[in-house]
Amino acid sequence: MKKSSMMAPMTIMARVAAVLVLSSAAMASAAGAAGLDMNFYGSTCPRVEAIVKEEMVAILKAAPTLAGPLLRLHFHDCFVRGCDASVLLDSTPTSTAEKDATPNLTLRGFGSVQRVKDRLEEACPGTVSCADVLALMARDAVVLANGPSWPVALGRRDGRVSLANETNQLPPPTANFTRLVSMFAAKGLSVRDLVVLSGGHTLGTAHCNLFSDRLYNFTGANSLADVDPALDAAYLARLRSRCRSLADNTTLNEMDPGSFLSFDSSYYSLVARRRGLFHSDAALLTDPATRAYVQRQATGLFTAEFFRDFADSMVKMSTIDVLTGQQQGEIRKKCNLVN
Repeated sequence: MKKSSMMAPMTIMARVAAVLVLSSAAMASAAGAAGLDMNFYGSTCPRVEAIVKEEMVAILKAAPTLAGPLLRLHFHDCFVRGCDASVLLDSTPTSTAEKDATPNLTLRGFGSVQRVKDRLEEACPGTVSCADVLALMARDAVVLANGPSWPVALGRRDGRVSLANETNQLPPPTANFTRLVSMFAAKGLSVRDLVVLSGGHTLGTAHCNLFSDRLYNFTGANSLADVDPALDAAYLARLRSRCRSLADNTTLNEMDPGSFLSFDSSYYSLVARRRGLFHSDAALLTDPATRAYVQRQATGLFTAEFFRDFADSMVKMSTIDVLTGQQQGEIRKKCNLVN
């Protein structure tokens, strides 16, 4: 048996609390530099975090598999136009939005975000942005999956533009190490952030078509022998038993088998054994620095360190190109529509 399920007691949290306190000052500093404030809604919506947490407990109790998708939704939002909730906007008759672009067609959790937003509109009408809602939900998704917490500075405003063709800024699962480093650097994120945030793949599932070329068509020969040599042979056989062809775009696979509902460091053990699902996972073994981090975390002895690192990197990511102040963006009433 692998680790406990999402709602099990958070035993690891007790061991990392002291570590997270040490980095909280640095997190607050980074958020402040982005124009955000830990007490932004102190007078206008003082229960914002409590309300989000209450709703998240109910959401994940009903659908525990949404923890990973909600974290992914925040990631996909921040990498395109910054953390402005542009990923939530619907397409219009004249413009295709981010959510309808190929990299985002498997995103889930939009209804849950609106559920939380509706609850906040009841409590504090026209006050809390969808971008802040998404940042808080991503944090709480990790916490409720037995992962680390981090302070979420608030004050993001919602963007008014969402363009499908801008999703080319999202790091694809097929990317090699050089491309990954370049795409992260474009968002102000380091190689360390790359290997740490990849650890978020401990949560959730992925469709076969995102990695099936590693099983059947690695070099374009489209034959049973055309496989990715970087993928463990036994794991490859297991994946082939689920993903029967290159055309399979419906079958889901756990990214961290046996532990996909629990946030932990076991992802790195898989990658170290050449059992990462994506090209981008395997790419972490091609660089000395990221390979060393993977191998260190694969021992299972440094989970507190990973939790601290993940919290730090999430604070950095959640402040990418945020809109702040009355002159930028808006506070949407419905997260899928501009006002």
